[in-house]
Amino acid sequence: MLHPQNGERLLDFCLNHWQSFLAFLIGFLTILVCWINHHHVFSYIKKTDSRLPWVNGFVLLMITFTPFPTAILAEYLGQESQFALAIFGFNYLMISIASYWLCSYTFNRRLIDDDDREFFRYVKKTYGYSILYTFLAFLVCFISIPPAIVLYSLLFFVFAFPKEFATRLLKRAHRKQTAK
Repeated sequence: MLHPQNGERLLDFCLNHWQSFLAFLIGFLTILVCWINHHHVFSYIKKTDSRLPWVNGFVLLMITFTPFPTAILAEYLGQESQFALAIFGFNYLMISIASYWLCSYTFNRRLIDDDDREFFRYVKKTYGYSILYTFLAFLVCFISIPPAIVLYSLLFFVFAFPKEFATRLLKRAHRKQTAK
């Protein structure tokens, strides 16, 4: 933890370490969006088995790892920005993989009611797309920082509203079927 040095005023200290405050906000919002998505997925799960808590535990592990790459991002964004953002992005990739696994597991084990399976298939598809998207953003980190930040920001906004995005995918699929 950083502390003011040699009589440095607190306000000056805070202004000089704005990256730490921004990183905290980014980390908090990341965990919040993960919680929103977790709540969304579990609102469709109506049954359980002995393995579901372990799959869910992997999701929890990836989410609780978030403060570590966020702290690295805050500390090294100015010096080694590509690698710092890549470490942060790798965490997003792992969260995407864990979220997809949770959705696939519950879908394939029929832990979702039959009435919700069609919609939940698009929830699962959303997380499948997120794996490809986060991998692409991860690679972009090594080419250029601004586009990578834009990609991660777009990802964040899509997953801030998971039900709405899955609904759009479902409606688009229905439009394609009726157009045939």
